[in-house]
Amino acid sequence: MSEGHRLDPTILREYDIRGIVPDTLSPVDAGAIGRAFGTILLERGGKSVAVGYDGRLSSPELEAALVEGLAATGVSVIRIGRGPSPMLYFAAETLPTDAGLMITGSHNPPEYNGIKLGLGGKPFFAEDIQALGERAAKGNFAEGDGSVTEVPLLADYVARMLTDFEPGERALKVAWDAGNGATGDALRMLVDGLPGDHVLLNDEIDGTFPAHHPDPTVESNLEQLKRAVADESCDVGIAFDGDGDRIGVIDGRGRALWGDQILVVLAAEVLADEPGATIIADVKSSRVFFDEIKRLGGKPLMWKTGHSHIKNKMAEIGAPLAGEMSAHIFFKHRYYGFDDALYVAVRLLSAINRSGGSLADIYDRLPVMVNTPEIRFDCAEDRKFAVINEVKERLKKDGGQVNDIDGVRVETDDGWWLLRASNTQAVLVARCESENHEGLERLKAALKGQLEASGVDFPEMD
Repeated sequence: MSEGHRLDPTILREYDIRGIVPDTLSPVDAGAIGRAFGTILLERGGKSVAVGYDGRLSSPELEAALVEGLAATGVSVIRIGRGPSPMLYFAAETLPTDAGLMITGSHNPPEYNGIKLGLGGKPFFAEDIQALGERAAKGNFAEGDGSVTEVPLLADYVARMLTDFEPGERALKVAWDAGNGATGDALRMLVDGLPGDHVLLNDEIDGTFPAHHPDPTVESNLEQLKRAVADESCDVGIAFDGDGDRIGVIDGRGRALWGDQILVVLAAEVLADEPGATIIADVKSSRVFFDEIKRLGGKPLMWKTGHSHIKNKMAEIGAPLAGEMSAHIFFKHRYYGFDDALYVAVRLLSAINRSGGSLADIYDRLPVMVNTPEIRFDCAEDRKFAVINEVKERLKKDGGQVNDIDGVRVETDDGWWLLRASNTQAVLVARCESENHEGLERLKAALKGQLEASGVDFPEMD
């Protein structure tokens, strides 16, 4: 019986494995994860796995240890090299392989790293990750002499994305910010295949992220891109997170479009091709999204936050497009159904071309709402879900209009407010939206009242 290895329980997250190198995640841990995953893969009838890695300083060493652990179980390992997470997803869809593992710390600070996992064409998350931790601790791994081959995939991946680009009458000028993340090499190849003028920022892969933190959903991280759009008179600015599965977008006037707004822009083209199709967004999304999808002839569906939840629901109902406020956007329409920010950028540029105007024109046509940012505040792990249940029960007794698929989202004449428990941290997450500031204040007051009734202090908001 092969000896087990106990993983730090803090790295076994809801959607992936994530820790601080080498404190909670080391090459020894990666090797044990490889042995545990390879054993599970074989037990489920699989034989091969593709492995990729991002541009973090610790990624090559972790990747080597993971590959060694996988091969020691007897599975065949295909190493696709360095690139964004979507390149690994592309490998899982196009190569003869049963699973995919990506060494990446996503948008976390430089000292972090992790592993995203997929098996049998589906996300490997939640209970699967906990079971992997248990298997690693127990040991009794499969043993064999698995093969290891290298299949560079970057050129094929970029070429596939370019096949779905639709040029317009006027070539666009685009500023791009790779944030020194894993998209850098792919981005340079991509823009070489696109018409128009392109301004590239931070396209050298550097795991220390010297320019700014690679999270495009935080507006302060878009300041450099905004300046480039203004200084270079660009039509649009596009940014990526550390591993290239989330996108940030700036219009020609320097305004940020968030995940639900980007979805609306993209949905117009999809619904023109598939009238009446269902488009999915998470519970944090604006009422504007749901109203606009209906106006465009589609069926909006609200679903749970979390890319694994969205991806699974999309596959279940056959939706051609889905996304969430965190700017994970999933295209099944003419693509594979995974979240790929580079591909989303290609389709966004095509949608702008198709509109005959500018992204700023499209933005100006969207209804204007007032809302809070996403508010996150501490709540003990053993209380966060209990608080949600208490709020839900009080609201239902009062006859309120409550959607409880993920926390509670309450619709009123003023708009809506949301309260949900984070799946990954000891925090509660809230958001409110209204058509005017007076309505927003009433929504915030209602939310505050519910939190106080459960003994939770409501954070001050501007």
